[in-house]
Parts: sequence; C-alpha cells; structure tokens
Amino acid sequence: MKIVEKPWGREVWIAHENGRYAGKILEIRGGHRLSLQYHEQKHETLYLLEGKVRFTLEDESGNLLAEVIQQGGIKIVPPGRRHRMEAIRDSILIEFSSPELDDVVRIEDDYKRLARDRV
Repeated sequence: MKIVEKPWGREVWIAHENGRYAGKILEIRGGHRLSLQYHEQKHETLYLLEGKVRFTLEDESGNLLAEVIQQGGIKIVPPGRRHRMEAIRDSILIEFSSPELDDVVRIEDDYKRLARDRV
C-alpha cells in the first residue's frame, strides 16, 4: 500500500506494482476538485463509494459534459478523454485502471501543478 497526499485529499494505492492493473482509493475533500486532465494510455473505471461528485467527462464529439453522481455511481474514462472530478461533499471513489499511473496530462489545475507532474 502507498499513500499519496494531494492538495484535494489523498490517494491510497492498493494495487500498483503488478504491471497488469492498478487500484486506488481517492479521498476528495468537499469543495475541492482534481485537475482537468486526460490520459494518453490509461483507462479508468471509477466507482463512487461515498459522497457526491460533479463528474465532467468529454464525450465522443469533444464536448465536456458535467453530471452529478451519487453513491454507487460508476464512470468509465477511456484514454484521451478529458475529465475532472469535483467533490460536492467529502467523497471516496474506488479507481480501477490500467497500470500507467504516471500517464496524467493536466490542462487546468486549481493548485498550479505542472501539466506533466509525476504522481
């Protein structure tokens, strides 16, 4: 297990060294949001375990669509799609993904992190 502190909360990496898949717990403090970002290779599936999140995801036509998801909501983020999560209240998400954990290209970031910061 590895804990990565973030300005919006933290990530608890529970599966990350096997080279086949990754699993994380994302804890996002209410009122905070992750960067608007995309992944070149990484494919993600996210499950909202607890809380309420505004999930912004780029559709097939390149439009950014925002949707509020509640506990039990699932979102799939294919490679290349811009996306962002904003916690309306304290939230916990489970992320299952392909293993490219450093594959983050930031477009906008509230915390002024670099476009290609390492995680």
